[in-house]
Amino acid sequence: MTRVLQTGRKAPVSGETRSCVVFLHGYGANGADLLGLADPLGEHLPDTLFVAPDAPEQCVGAPFGFQWFPIPWIDGSSEEEAMAGMARAVQDLDAFLDALCVDEDLLPEQIALFGFSQGTMMALHVAPRREDEVAGVVGFSGRLLEPELLGDEAVSKPPVLLVHGDQDDVVPPESLPAAAEALQGAGWKEVYAHIQKGTAHGIAPDGLQVALAFLRDKCGF
Repeated sequence: MTRVLQTGRKAPVSGETRSCVVFLHGYGANGADLLGLADPLGEHLPDTLFVAPDAPEQCVGAPFGFQWFPIPWIDGSSEEEAMAGMARAVQDLDAFLDALCVDEDLLPEQIALFGFSQGTMMALHVAPRREDEVAGVVGFSGRLLEPELLGDEAVSKPPVLLVHGDQDDVVPPESLPAAAEALQGAGWKEVYAHIQKGTAHGIAPDGLQVALAFLRDKCGF
């Protein structure tokens, strides 16, 4: 049985929903952490609904934060617990996206996933395994988990934008080229990348501008 994700939302500036960005936050944060990006993005994407679910589990190390799955080297969980937690979170996110299409009367190709850190890991894992292709994936400061399985398990290959700070001391910057190489090796035709110069584990203005251009030009928002 899947868990219902509590979700914040920002309505389209125009009042009419023609597309949707789903923000997927990082470990120890919550949906509100990214929903603030709806304001600068919404100015240029007036027909876009922004939604930001809280991850399904309370985060041990952050009493007011949430996690998509445990991280052993941070919270002391086992690899088995982390893998089981991720598998369950994948089911939760899939169910959330299915419900979003029904509730908002949207097609999958009108939805883009916008992840940060652990949220990027979720987006890059879930989107390729969904039968109906989403509009695109924006991944900040994350990693592609289980890249060796991607070629066999991917059933859709939406455009992907990877963004990373070159001073990131949480998720190594080398994770970006590793993810890009794995995606291209699995048959992706559209993989884009941007390095945020002088940026640590975060979203800088230049990265957000690139993400906006991607949503407009590659996702059709």
